[in-house]
Amino acid sequence: MNADFGAPKELAGGLQQRRALYQPRLPPCLQGPTVRPEYGDATTTIDPTCAHVVAQAFPCTFGQPLVSFLADAGAAGKAVEERTPIRVGVVFSGRQSPGGHNVVWGLHDALKAYNPQSVLHGFVGGTQGLFANKTLEITNDVLASYKNQGGFDLLGRSIDQIRMPKQMNAAMTTCRSLNLDGLVIIGGVTSNSDAAQLAETLVRNNCKTKVVGVPVSLNGDLKNQFVETTVGFDTVCKVNSQLVSNVCLDAISAGKYYYFVRLMGRKASHVAFECALQSHPNMLILGEEVALSKLTLMEIINKICDGVQARAELGKYHGVLVVPEGLIESIPEMYALIQEINILHNNNVPVAEMSSQLSPWAAALFQFLPPFIRRELLLHQESDNSAQLSQIDTEQLLAHLVEAEMIKRTKEGRYKGRKFSSVCHFFGYQARGSLPSNFDCDYAYTLGHISMHMIAAGLTGYMATVANLKDPVDKWRCAAAPLTAMMSVKRHLRGPGAIPIGKPAIHPSPIDLKGKAYELLREKASSFLLDDFYRTPGGIQFEGPGTDAKPITLTIENQDYMGDIEILKDYLSKVRTMVKPGCSREILKAAISTMVSVTDVLTVMSHPLNSELPLYHFN
Repeated sequence: MNADFGAPKELAGGLQQRRALYQPRLPPCLQGPTVRPEYGDATTTIDPTCAHVVAQAFPCTFGQPLVSFLADAGAAGKAVEERTPIRVGVVFSGRQSPGGHNVVWGLHDALKAYNPQSVLHGFVGGTQGLFANKTLEITNDVLASYKNQGGFDLLGRSIDQIRMPKQMNAAMTTCRSLNLDGLVIIGGVTSNSDAAQLAETLVRNNCKTKVVGVPVSLNGDLKNQFVETTVGFDTVCKVNSQLVSNVCLDAISAGKYYYFVRLMGRKASHVAFECALQSHPNMLILGEEVALSKLTLMEIINKICDGVQARAELGKYHGVLVVPEGLIESIPEMYALIQEINILHNNNVPVAEMSSQLSPWAAALFQFLPPFIRRELLLHQESDNSAQLSQIDTEQLLAHLVEAEMIKRTKEGRYKGRKFSSVCHFFGYQARGSLPSNFDCDYAYTLGHISMHMIAAGLTGYMATVANLKDPVDKWRCAAAPLTAMMSVKRHLRGPGAIPIGKPAIHPSPIDLKGKAYELLREKASSFLLDDFYRTPGGIQFEGPGTDAKPITLTIENQDYMGDIEILKDYLSKVRTMVKPGCSREILKAAISTMVSVTDVLTVMSHPLNSELPLYHFN
């Protein structure tokens, strides 16, 4: 644990210092002297067929209503000095993501506006600091050097885990010791699943501390009907898109190298997907496509080689291929091999003995792989018992096998072009500490404010959310959604007969292969492959015409779940108004007939369907 966490740091001047002066924008609903929570309908789960399982696991926090936050300037609320001061703790739990510091800043400002005597404790060293009750009081002086800055170095982070009974008890002891009214957990999918469990545990044990989550994740995979995107995703994609663009221009300039670029993205390929839309590389392989079509490793290699050969026929011997770091787990035989290795790790089998204890088919695959991949596959697991995907050089594996296949095709006379040459890159850490974009600064600061209002309203087991993010800040809608409403249970099979297994959790959201953004990529695929239709988005713009650019996927998807709920409420209200006791029998029959049809359709849609989609090809 770094002893300097929380110590004021010196800004080097220039751009970094100017960023500290940027004042994030707040939606109108959070700007008035009073913010009013408005309670909606009770919620179910994202997968209705899992509702009973989630309800059993979370009896105290399941089914809570949606909550919207509205400006209430005209209300005769309590004066600031009459409001009871609030004591809140905040912890970073997850990979560092640009904008995380602004969540803390927004939370602090909202607390002081609520009552100047309110106190904000930051836990130094992440969840380990929470367990050990190692705190730093967050003040304006402490925050001064961290406003609009990247990284998580104000407080730091550690194992990103609050799920074992010992950890839960330690967190509860800390909350009681500090007499906390609320605990804000800043993180991604796993951290917010832990936040839900901690909230349930504290309620069961009559601990007054309210637990709320904030969606901060560079991977962008914490995405559902309530969460349109996560803090940090915009910045990371902008930085990586420029890096990919630089590589594209280098490739076309030299005219003799294929660049294999791996980007962040474990269970979902959102970063690679967004960066491809922004920079237009020649090829993109999404883990979701590979998993759906069950492509083998050599089938992927052959498709890449087909693309290289098609470009060679046009006299082009350069190109750029982008893949997510989680691609290797999406390949069926590689996933099975990794699972066997994970089991051996869990059984404490020494690394030196693992290869000899693999099943025959897994051992054969293991021996087929290059030595550097074998070493990386055997690395110790992450804290969530998953493989260290960031340490597995998937891009080098692909480049190695593509080169071997191109040599084979040359010997067989199927390829008559120049010798294939590759250059590999992993852009996994270059963007995590970047100065956040204006969008991420505004979004994070807003979520910090919402977190305070959630705690003031007595909400626990909720996540701070903002809807309508594609529009300017003054049109954003602020809300809180129960964490259990985002949960599901993994299933053995697709279809109505699927069997739920494991514990309820918030799972990473994959690329929507039926969505508008993916359809756009499919339309452009041929041009990307053959035409060198490279795009240079440029560095992050903090001023000028590009300042408020949003992620392309966010603008295309046009998601406004909360707005659609309001539309449904309006129609239901109109039906109640028109169909009252005393109305004509014809109107009553028409209403019943319509409602029966709607109910039948919704019943069918509520069950998972076994739908298959074609793989997105580049040729």
